[in-house]
Amino acid sequence: MNGQPLISLDQAPPVGVPLRFFITAPLFALAAALLLLWKGAGLFHSRWDPAMLGITHLLTLGFMGLIMLGAILQMLPVVAGAPMRRPERVAAFIHILASAGVILLCGGLIFTVPLALKIALPTLGTALLLFAALVVVTLRRALPQNMTARAMRLAALMFAATVLLGLTLLSNHAFGWWLRARETLADLHLTWGLLGWVGLLIAGVAYQIVPMFQLTPAYPARLARWLAPVLFILLLALAPARHSPALWSVLKILLAAGFAVFALTTLWLQTKRRRKLPDVLMNFWRGSMMSLLAAIALWLAAQLVPAIGDMRGYGMLLGVLMIVGFAMSIINGMLYKIVPFLVWFHLQSRRGANGPTVPNVREIMPESRTRWQMWLHFTALAVLLAAIVFPAAFVYPAALLFGASNLWLWLNIVAASRTYSRVNALLGKATASAG
Repeated sequence: MNGQPLISLDQAPPVGVPLRFFITAPLFALAAALLLLWKGAGLFHSRWDPAMLGITHLLTLGFMGLIMLGAILQMLPVVAGAPMRRPERVAAFIHILASAGVILLCGGLIFTVPLALKIALPTLGTALLLFAALVVVTLRRALPQNMTARAMRLAALMFAATVLLGLTLLSNHAFGWWLRARETLADLHLTWGLLGWVGLLIAGVAYQIVPMFQLTPAYPARLARWLAPVLFILLLALAPARHSPALWSVLKILLAAGFAVFALTTLWLQTKRRRKLPDVLMNFWRGSMMSLLAAIALWLAAQLVPAIGDMRGYGMLLGVLMIVGFAMSIINGMLYKIVPFLVWFHLQSRRGANGPTVPNVREIMPESRTRWQMWLHFTALAVLLAAIVFPAAFVYPAALLFGASNLWLWLNIVAASRTYSRVNALLGKATASAG
């Protein structure tokens, strides 16, 4: 696998560490759907509408952020090859602060409550910057040839920069001081968040996950070695380039090309997979890569034909393709591999030689449930895109479909968690009776 060491599962933290994040996150996406249902077509008038800002952060911080926090806290000891100290306490502290911070941030934005925003500043700042520092410090132990660890470390640095920019913008809302470059900084915040934090992290995780779970060939060694560092440098260069529209455009074109190479390579590797049967995870990845390519194509079209970029809803179309289509699709699919595997792995570890039978991965999360939820997710994506263009006709179906998709995802995760609790209790009784 491009010289990357196999992951060391014996260093994995307790199952409750990631599960607390995974169970909470879909509820924030459900809240975003309910907010869309409440506000209706008027929500699409401006990306700066307070409710639209609230929805954006419910999805980026509440859904995507919490799941990525949980997944990385799960992966850190595995990738670094050393256990984390007091993982349950660390996870509980970050989870409580991050969840409360997202609620305060989004509530303050939606209902224009400056006090909530002022409290969100230290709450979110502490949780997210502590997490970023934990990732960077822990991954220093990883082997230098581990390309996943390298990409995760760069993503964490970009995450810290995104958070610092976000806290600056948040203080502007909370205290009402004049920030002349607010729109430029907001664009940089969004770019660093979606392409730097999310994009680099997904690319790094893909080097391990796509060949392992989808049975594809490994990513080309040069791409795995150089893509994340080159993209990281280009993203950093955007900060000084914001005063030069020409340089800003060149850097964005290079970034678009880099992510297009990643997406096309992933789709190409999927055509080479050894297992040809349909797979929910593969379909989620495929839909995600196609959404990324569609977003890149739309952005390039706007550079060539400025009238496209001036259209009402252009920015929101890009946002939905990147957030719901690219990021949420991959996260959704990964949860259907990670959650049942973790439940099975931790139960199997407790079972011993002669304990009760542990359900297999497909029994913990049946594919029939995950497949139908997948189609509901992609239908919701299509109707959300239609709602941006024709809000009056599609906004309410989009909100209902998106809400139903995330509710179904939450129920699937909760069902797997209950399976763990039930079987774990049986294992505990078997161990007690054997003793």
